[in-house]
Amino acid sequence: MEYRLLGKSGLKVPVLSLGTGTFGGKGEFFSAWGASDVAEATRLVDIALDAGMTMFDSADVYSGGAAEEILGAALKGRRDRAIISTKSTFRNGTGPNDVGSSRHHLVRTVEASLRRLGTDYIDLYQLHGFDAATPVEETLGTLDDLVRAGKIRYLGVSNFSGWHLMKSLAAADRHGWARYVAHQAYYSLVGRDYEWELMPLALDQGVGAVVWSPLGWGRLTGRIRRGQPKPETSRLNTKLVAEKGPQVDEAYLFAVVEALETIGAEVGKTVPQVALNWLLQRPSVANVIVGARNEEQLRQNLGAIGWNLTPAQVAKLDAASARPKPYPYWHQDGFAERNPPPV
Repeated sequence: MEYRLLGKSGLKVPVLSLGTGTFGGKGEFFSAWGASDVAEATRLVDIALDAGMTMFDSADVYSGGAAEEILGAALKGRRDRAIISTKSTFRNGTGPNDVGSSRHHLVRTVEASLRRLGTDYIDLYQLHGFDAATPVEETLGTLDDLVRAGKIRYLGVSNFSGWHLMKSLAAADRHGWARYVAHQAYYSLVGRDYEWELMPLALDQGVGAVVWSPLGWGRLTGRIRRGQPKPETSRLNTKLVAEKGPQVDEAYLFAVVEALETIGAEVGKTVPQVALNWLLQRPSVANVIVGARNEEQLRQNLGAIGWNLTPAQVAKLDAASARPKPYPYWHQDGFAERNPPPV
């Protein structure tokens, strides 16, 4: 397993982490991802730890908290071998304060996550989304207090826009508070928006990317091909998942999949293994979260490391997945002398 520093911090993380969105399977949304119970989750954690995949990602809203409980049970007796990452901000109750990044909500959600995980500290705590209703100073001051109290080791965010993140980093620097070192962001060969603004910001400010849904919401598993219906078990067949996830033009998708298949044949790897390896060669990427419904899927994902695509193969995938940039990024590309691209 390869390890990388997480942003501008001293924490080394494995390049792959195990996501727990498949743990629990409660509710329409999460049942489409998987339903691992404690026994199956423990087996997946066993395999992950043996492979050096020591980082595990969760959130308070995954299966209504069940994912954190199952992860805590699976790690019982070996907490010291693991890096636990979890998140909050989304609504997790019916009350007016059961949502957001206020001091009230964050203190309660951190305490609740610690109980469910069966631990007294969280290695990486991330805001699941930006809360425009709460001043960033209130949020950052609260998180800094939790870091100083030893309940959180490192801070991160997820799904922030560039200005959300930069405003928060500037406030942290101004007050001398703990800084965000990670941004859990959607990024894949069929979802390259991260590169336009968030990647340059990450490189400039020392924020490591922790990539979620690296296979484009199941589109790059190798099971979706031109002229064939979606597999019956695809999460994309679930209306709720399909509507909440990013939309991808089919012609574009098939062109990317076919490029992946061609390169996979060249290197003797599967479509998802090639797609994951491409991500691991992108600037600012510290870690890629992989999910697994079962042992076979986890072992397949582990096959994405220990080798590298050639520069020519990377260029071929870059070309197949390239998309027109929105303003002002296409304009900035015309002035590379002043605005050199990160890739």
